[in-house]
Amino acid sequence: MDSLTNQQISTLKSMAQRLEPMLKVGKAGLSDGFIKTVDEALTLHELVKVKFGDFKEEKKTLSPLLAEKTQSFLVMRVGNVVVLYRQQPDAAKRKIRI
Repeated sequence: MDSLTNQQISTLKSMAQRLEPMLKVGKAGLSDGFIKTVDEALTLHELVKVKFGDFKEEKKTLSPLLAEKTQSFLVMRVGNVVVLYRQQPDAAKRKIRI
């Protein structure tokens, strides 16, 4: 999937409203371990909410960087929370149908 359509983004945003943040960016920032954890969460859940506990001032620059490093789409950024989406490559394992 190269990009998301407006309809897909809208659908993902509505799904993300019901989610609680799974991960929190802490004092270590976007460390290799944190990126690996986000990557694993995306593999399992496809749609992940990440909260910026620390680095709140840098969230605008760190959010796209996190999406790039995890090869996911930045669906939205609201306040100190970002929503990332990465489609499961195996169609049989997909949890989200968009």
